[in-house]
Amino acid sequence: MSVRATPPLLKDMNERTVLEAIRAGAPISRAEISRRVGISKPTVSLALQSLLEAGLVREAAHDGAGPSYGATFFEPVAEAAFVVGVDLGARFVRGALADLQGKLRARQDVELRAPTADVALEDIATLVESLIETADIPVDAVDGVVLGVPGAVDGNEIRLAMNVAGLEGEVFAAALADRLEQTLTIENDINLAAIGEQTRGVAQGVDDFAFISIGTGLGAGLVLRGELHRGHHGTAGELDYFRAGLREDLDPCAGAVSAYAREVAAGGRTMLTAPYEPRDVFAAARAGDSVARQVVAEEARRIALHVAPIASVTDVRLVVLGGGIGANGDLLFARVRALLAEWLPYPPRVEGSSLGDAAVLMGALAVGLRSALQNVFVNRARSG
Repeated sequence: MSVRATPPLLKDMNERTVLEAIRAGAPISRAEISRRVGISKPTVSLALQSLLEAGLVREAAHDGAGPSYGATFFEPVAEAAFVVGVDLGARFVRGALADLQGKLRARQDVELRAPTADVALEDIATLVESLIETADIPVDAVDGVVLGVPGAVDGNEIRLAMNVAGLEGEVFAAALADRLEQTLTIENDINLAAIGEQTRGVAQGVDDFAFISIGTGLGAGLVLRGELHRGHHGTAGELDYFRAGLREDLDPCAGAVSAYAREVAAGGRTMLTAPYEPRDVFAAARAGDSVARQVVAEEARRIALHVAPIASVTDVRLVVLGGGIGANGDLLFARVRALLAEWLPYPPRVEGSSLGDAAVLMGALAVGLRSALQNVFVNRARSG
């Protein structure tokens, strides 16, 4: 069944199209907008008038690139709304505030005083307040807060969150929203990291890819056909459960690296000493320690064993490796790529995260900005 394009609907569509053209090409003239989007100049003029009255765009100076012929140029109003992104981990809370154009206005990281939900609630609230104060903006200019958490998320319910005590259930989300007095969106942190890489990182322009984080825990974010794939229960990518029923130890996380290093070190000469922290293992491997190199080779094999089923089932074009252990690409990636090439008919490209520990934040801001643009457009453009 076809949907009839009524005049209000056409007006709305034209204004959105013009706004996106301005966001993508500012400063941009009326004639250039018309040329790029294929809408007549009179229609563009009507849309511009509505957007100007709504406070979403404004006149701008010509950038000097080419002749202006006296034309008027336009740019988006970045201050029309702001969003806050927060990344809750077991040890740190990271936060950032951005304007409607995605420009960072404030960025702060604080140490989580204790890995409990009660402490996290207070530390997040304090951080958000500090970001708003640092950016020197009114509280009511913030459209919303997007929070990444180390657990599966279904609506406002958090599950499988083992690193922060008391985080599971729906109580935390409701309490934090009340404490912040802001619209709150909660999402799995690795899902947000995938969105971060898609919008600002190494996965830009890639429709099918996986982001795998390897650190104290293990998780994956899947983007298929350009959209985040969350799964029926919101638990797609929970790789910690991949090993269920397997007898061989395939765990690539930090604790397993230390345990394997302790086992191997007992039978050979090495510079490694207890407690066999992963960073020390990788440092020793770079220094040529044979035992450490054996541990790193096994770690690469375990990572490849987790990548292979994802690649086989989804046929992703790219796998992005992040997290504390995934950041050691100089020692891991060549081996992982070689194993995948040996095992799979169509191995994915394997790259390291280009955003590092900012990946979750960038994804949170991307989600927040998408919602803010929608909210600002609807609330202001229509009221204008």
